[in-house]
Amino acid sequence: MEVLEQGIGKLFTDPDADKAREFFRKKSRRMENKLMTLKDAIAKYVHDGDYLAIGGFGAIRTPIAACHEIVRQGRKKLAFCGHTSTHDFQILAAGKCFNRVDIAYIIGLEARGLSAVARKYMESGEVEVTEWTNYCLSARMKAAAMGVSFVPIRNIMGTDTFKYSGAKKIKCPFTGQYYVLMPALYPDVSVIHVHEADIYGNSRIRGITISDLDLARASKHLIITAERIVSTETFRNEPTYTSIPFYLADAVCEVPFGSYPGNMPYEYFSDEEHLREWLHTEKDAEAFEQFLEENIYSCETHFDYIRKNGGIEKMWKLRAKELMVNNDTE
Repeated sequence: MEVLEQGIGKLFTDPDADKAREFFRKKSRRMENKLMTLKDAIAKYVHDGDYLAIGGFGAIRTPIAACHEIVRQGRKKLAFCGHTSTHDFQILAAGKCFNRVDIAYIIGLEARGLSAVARKYMESGEVEVTEWTNYCLSARMKAAAMGVSFVPIRNIMGTDTFKYSGAKKIKCPFTGQYYVLMPALYPDVSVIHVHEADIYGNSRIRGITISDLDLARASKHLIITAERIVSTETFRNEPTYTSIPFYLADAVCEVPFGSYPGNMPYEYFSDEEHLREWLHTEKDAEAFEQFLEENIYSCETHFDYIRKNGGIEKMWKLRAKELMVNNDTE
């Protein structure tokens, strides 16, 4: 198959499907207890230099507690999948945890505005960048989940995004039409926040999943953080509601309100006041350093963080708001 054009961007992961299959072939699929603290899971599975992917969509169902723990443990030189990232990217940029980024959506917190600290870090020259679109990264995860080294798609041709990507343009041997090949993306480790999980890693997600089901299958190691741990019988009684099967997970961590201050569908609304505080405080470097110390580095757990920002009373208010929103849309 002749390559007609190719982007100049670097690939930060190896798309070789056979190498990935060799890894997955040796990975245990035993149904064993994987329950551990978030602190232990990050220490065990997230290492300096790893390629990290974060589940969720924007500020929805994002494993924020895990992002805090990664910063708290001082992880550095990570590569990061900037797929639909918002507050998670802001947090990891504040900790300067990564030095390579596959970019689709970063820096912005959607309608809330742009993150000054993330923008400053990306403009510092300390971070290598390869450009993609949201769909490109979804396709790359799909290829990995399928166990192949690439999938063909029909976007980004003729754009600067293609120029600065790691994609290749080819001519279809069947039809003569042009396609762009998206290389498979196999993260070293990913974190996905779910509504329910059992001790083995069976997980349920309610609402939008974006590419998380493919991400779970593409990742060499997978950390599940869950709003609550439920019995395995819950999954056996209604197996069709299982989003992620146990054999994909390496660690399971019970982290109630683990997406706070983001939104967890059907559980709690986002804390818009606190997200605005992040955006406002980071404009002053000295004030922001104190803010990080107070909200991340001095916190032992995610509960400490929540207590400092309104505690359970705040969470019940956000829960009531989420329930009201969902009732209004049904």
